[in-house]
Amino acid sequence: MHAGYGRQVTGLPLTGERTVPDVACENYWFRRHEAVYLALAPRCRGVVVDAGCGEGYGADLLATSADRVLALDYDEPAVRHVAVRYPRVAPARANLVALPVASGSADVVISLQVIEHLWEQERFVAECARVLRPGGTFLVSTPNRLTFSPGRGAPLNPFHSREFAPAELDDLLRANGFTNVEMLGLHHGPQLAELDERHGGSIVDAQVAAAVAASEMPDRLAADVAAVESSDFVLTTDNLDTCLDLVAIAE
Repeated sequence: MHAGYGRQVTGLPLTGERTVPDVACENYWFRRHEAVYLALAPRCRGVVVDAGCGEGYGADLLATSADRVLALDYDEPAVRHVAVRYPRVAPARANLVALPVASGSADVVISLQVIEHLWEQERFVAECARVLRPGGTFLVSTPNRLTFSPGRGAPLNPFHSREFAPAELDDLLRANGFTNVEMLGLHHGPQLAELDERHGGSIVDAQVAAAVAASEMPDRLAADVAAVESSDFVLTTDNLDTCLDLVAIAE
């Protein structure tokens, strides 16, 4: 989230809705998402569907462990970009509430930081259940409503239709085809906790303030954001109500 939306980055416009790699001012958000892809990659074997692949960096990461990765996105320029930049994956344009995938044909469906953007969330989850083989796994992440939009009736991010608290995401998955759900939360590790203190209690809020003001980040904030690594985040079952992002593993 920054003041540079609309310019071209790695062949795609930086809109604020889609996270992209290789951009210093986007690095915090990219690493925050990459951390979850890295944590879940060992579970991504066989045929994997990345539903809402965006720029494609995550689908390409999963191709290291999966036999085949089908990278789906509704945005046609993004799909063309993935086809050029990430030859290890199979991209296709798709409506995520009507997946172009045969029933029972996927071993894993993964969808990170996508469900909060969709209007028909129940239908999307049911579609993911449909395409999975018996015993298949749905891996999903989304911002924690309790910390991402605290005390608000509507999401802070204008691109989000509905955000979830931990129990709400669990209920959504169980009501639409999944019976075994494990919930985890992504937190700042020690290095990011130090940066939170350095930037008035929250490096996230500091970035949001710069974006809302449509101003460049202060030099020290920009340097700290650019230095964030995926290893600076911690994924755990503890303290779900205070986590940054929710991560569900559903079967």
